[in-house]
Amino acid sequence: MATSVLTKPAAKGGSFLLESAAPADIFTPADLSDDQKLIGQTAEEFVIKEVLPLAKDLENKKPGLMPELVRKAAELGLMSGGTPEEYGGAGLDKIATTVLTEKISIYGGFAVTHGAHAGIGTLPIVYFGTEEQKKKYLPKLASAELIGAYCLSEPQAGSDAQNSLTRAELNKEGTHYILNGQKMWITNGGFADLYVVFAKVDGEKFTAFIVERKFPGCKPGNEEHKMGIHGSSTTPIFLENCMVPKENVLHEIGRGHIVAFNVLNAGRFTLGASGVGGSKHVLMTAAKYAKERKAFGKQIGEFGLMREKLAEMAIQIFAVESMIYRTAGNIEAAMHAASGSGDKAENTMKVLEEYAIESSISKVYGSEMLDYVVDEGVQIFGGYGFHEDYPVCRAYRDSRVNRIFEGTNEINRMLIIQMLMKRAMGGQLALIPAAMKLADEILAGPSFEESPEGVLAEEGRTIANCKKMFLQAAGGAVGKFREKLAEEQELIGALANIVMEVYAMESSLLRAQKAALNRGEAASSVMIDAARVFIADAAERVDHEAKRAIAAVQEGDMLTTQMAVLKRFGKRPAVDTIALRRRVAAAVQSQDRYPFEGR
Repeated sequence: MATSVLTKPAAKGGSFLLESAAPADIFTPADLSDDQKLIGQTAEEFVIKEVLPLAKDLENKKPGLMPELVRKAAELGLMSGGTPEEYGGAGLDKIATTVLTEKISIYGGFAVTHGAHAGIGTLPIVYFGTEEQKKKYLPKLASAELIGAYCLSEPQAGSDAQNSLTRAELNKEGTHYILNGQKMWITNGGFADLYVVFAKVDGEKFTAFIVERKFPGCKPGNEEHKMGIHGSSTTPIFLENCMVPKENVLHEIGRGHIVAFNVLNAGRFTLGASGVGGSKHVLMTAAKYAKERKAFGKQIGEFGLMREKLAEMAIQIFAVESMIYRTAGNIEAAMHAASGSGDKAENTMKVLEEYAIESSISKVYGSEMLDYVVDEGVQIFGGYGFHEDYPVCRAYRDSRVNRIFEGTNEINRMLIIQMLMKRAMGGQLALIPAAMKLADEILAGPSFEESPEGVLAEEGRTIANCKKMFLQAAGGAVGKFREKLAEEQELIGALANIVMEVYAMESSLLRAQKAALNRGEAASSVMIDAARVFIADAAERVDHEAKRAIAAVQEGDMLTTQMAVLKRFGKRPAVDTIALRRRVAAAVQSQDRYPFEGR
């Protein structure tokens, strides 16, 4: 299919902290090809016409209904985006699968069912399967003749996946592995036909297996009673002397962590895209309701505090959407560059690993943005928002799990800094030279700076200073704690928050600048307003986290000196965010939806 990729080589993972990209260097929703837009439209129409009208039955778990919808979606190619065409899949590029994920995520129960099947239930075989495994299973997964699931978590091992107690022993004949153990929180567990199961061979070697439901000794348990995503199936899976042919070992014995972590990287990025789709739908619902509902003789949407909510919902969606498509563009460009040489699956793994930092950022920031949007959606609906008959109530409940699965947000915050430090120590990311250069700049004292020019130039300087704040805080943290930094979780959390804000700020800035260059400042004025508000507020959050981090590391005169330096980096003009938000709110209300769709 036709694909839109960046012409310039993709930026290295994590390099946004050290380099300033140009607007032309990033992919934005305005760069989507007609084919990619059509995939999104097909997915959106399917959910609106086929899934949402059945939401009540799905929430009540009407037997057979969700599998039937999965098969219907498969007929349209919506369940096999990441599966190559030679195995019956749609063979979509990374950008197209991102659009597909976003648009299918209007209803949470279907979104997680889709992700468990088309993502983490299928991709392990796409990436790590033998030719025989791919030929046997992928066409049936693509058509949803078989529905997939992914079995990693256990009652005592959630984020700590390698603490698995599920065992696999080779039988005397050497033909089958005998699996014993229990898996928990398995999405699609109740109706899946194929499970990717992780177990320890001889209680030691963490390994992935392809387990068919019909194998003797494999049995799903009862449906869990969950807070949200009631439309999806979540059950435990019991393995009792389950006979798995040795040909169904996935990848290599003892290399299950490679399968698990790389597939989770892909899943984390996908969760961010899913958050964008879900939040846009809630914003549209809330904007329409704000026009219908009257109070004190006015539409509630005419009140300033309601307008402020609608604006902030749109602004946060804009920031995450900008990050998601920037990352998708980099992943696709990197995959495109690697496609000419070597093993395709191995190349895909390397690319997913390259952007593991950005994938964790997408997951954390996207899930927390969605939580914010659904919470404000309930608030706009008032008492009705607390009622099950109104869709924002379901969206609120459905949203909460996103901060837990695919690695909790706390684990992902830790990972962001761990991965950055690993790259810095390995010389892949020049963080250490950048921190040393900054130290020299601090010693040299303030220099005269000319006023920046151009669209959002002042905001560009703010972001450059926020990057310096990260280097200042991280440099101090590494200097004091060195290899014991991993034990300072609160400090790592503060540093991770700065990294995420920087990526969100810069992605918003570059997208708005690119729009201004391509469409003119007047046509892009509301997007520029949104970027200005987001950057002004995010810079305040960076300030706060940098102070926390430096105060945890320094004391006495050194703390006073470091705070003075931080103040210098934090100097920026005040922005009238109230007026800017009013303009963004007006754009939301004039369209009754997210105002930057496809722009």
